[in-house]
Amino acid sequence: MSDVMNPSTAPPGSFLATGRGKATLALLCLVTFLDVMDGAIVNVALPTIRTHLGFSVQNLQWVVSGYLITYGGFLLLGGRAADLLGRRRLLVAGTTLFAAASLACGLADSQGLLVGARLAQGLGAAMMSPAALSILTTAFQDSDRHKALGAWAGISGMASAVGLFFGGMLTEELGWRWVFFVSLPLCALVLAGTFRLLKADHGRRPVPGGFDALGAVLATVAMLLLIYTVVKAPDEGWGAGRTIGGLAASAVLMAAFLANERRRAQPLVPLSIFRIKGLAAADATQVIAWAGFYSMFFFVTLYMQNVLGFSQLESGLCYLPVSVGIAAGSTLATEMFVRTGTRPVIVSGALLAAGGILWLSRIPVHGTYAGNLLVPLAIMGVGLGLLYAGVQTAANAGVPEDQAGLAAALITASFQLGSALGLAAFSGIATSRTSSLLAAHTPLPQALTAGFQRALLVSALCLVAAGVIALRASNTRGEPVAASEARQNLEPSYGPV
Repeated sequence: MSDVMNPSTAPPGSFLATGRGKATLALLCLVTFLDVMDGAIVNVALPTIRTHLGFSVQNLQWVVSGYLITYGGFLLLGGRAADLLGRRRLLVAGTTLFAAASLACGLADSQGLLVGARLAQGLGAAMMSPAALSILTTAFQDSDRHKALGAWAGISGMASAVGLFFGGMLTEELGWRWVFFVSLPLCALVLAGTFRLLKADHGRRPVPGGFDALGAVLATVAMLLLIYTVVKAPDEGWGAGRTIGGLAASAVLMAAFLANERRRAQPLVPLSIFRIKGLAAADATQVIAWAGFYSMFFFVTLYMQNVLGFSQLESGLCYLPVSVGIAAGSTLATEMFVRTGTRPVIVSGALLAAGGILWLSRIPVHGTYAGNLLVPLAIMGVGLGLLYAGVQTAANAGVPEDQAGLAAALITASFQLGSALGLAAFSGIATSRTSSLLAAHTPLPQALTAGFQRALLVSALCLVAAGVIALRASNTRGEPVAASEARQNLEPSYGPV
């Protein structure tokens, strides 16, 4: 039962019911909590960081965006490396890099050092996340896997809200550097637990010359360029030559990557993985849904601080009901999977979250937390918990063990890409509306609120679209997938997929 990396060798029974199984799940959930939290915890500390290190408003975004760019850009490479080189090995390497980068962030005394350390943090997270998720999907089987994925999704969803809370508390009580230092003890726990609970694995090494180096370069550069261009678009303008050129170059690189993958005997991303029923739909649902979710957190935080006048700590506390809602939604999802399958859970979660965000799009200038934010945030949280748990489960259904790292990287990359796309696009929508009202001499609070309202409305529409796309996702109820079926799904296919 101790062979976590190959649970099929364990005696029959539920691994999750054992103490070691529970500890393993807690360890893996801590990894995703750490990675997602670190993308959010810095947000409420940004004004203080700007003052202390002298950032301009334009350059300050790189404290957040730098992490998202390398996290999203290197995920495919990280996922494939986990399959080929060993998942525990990559988890240890990624966590070590993440810890060193967190320490450098906390000690940074210049803008360049802080942004550079954030880029390194993102690279560490891109190694940690797919390794941990692929360990989870191979360590737990059948109904255990649904429960484990539900816990993973619940923790991932809560991490953003918890990060905002801790970001406000730490910044106000101890200073902004502690939003980075807090990661160090968590990294130590991950490393200790990894060596204690997970057996060493050596991956599945490719044949000599079989590692797809060209594919790795093309995919990584294409993702990095796409996310960088999207992040910069609100400043440059969506119609600017740099934006159009960046998007076009990214598309060309991705086309070259796909052409390379079709020809390779050992591709970085076997395109036949998308023949697994519902995988592409689950990934697309994740992209569209998180475009709406991530933007919602951003705009509601700005509304609380810039319009309602909340402090950083008060803003963080306001997200606690969201965490409770996400926990309730993900727990409910694991109970519903066996009865209804994943598809109804995802669709109902998307529509429930859309309703909550639509309610938020009606925020008034002279609003209150209890009257205008509490209930819709809680509703949105339940919907997020349902959707995220369902998408994670559907995206990993039917994936054989030797492709688990790649599947984990794809669904996590979808999260990062959606977050970057949504924040860039919807920030432009909010800014355009606010600027036009200010030009008409509308008072600043009214102009800001109107911009937030419009962006939140579009965020709600994103969740509706995600629910529609989810109709094509897998509707797994936890039925075991036969090894022969998995192999058939993943047999090399170098023609059109």
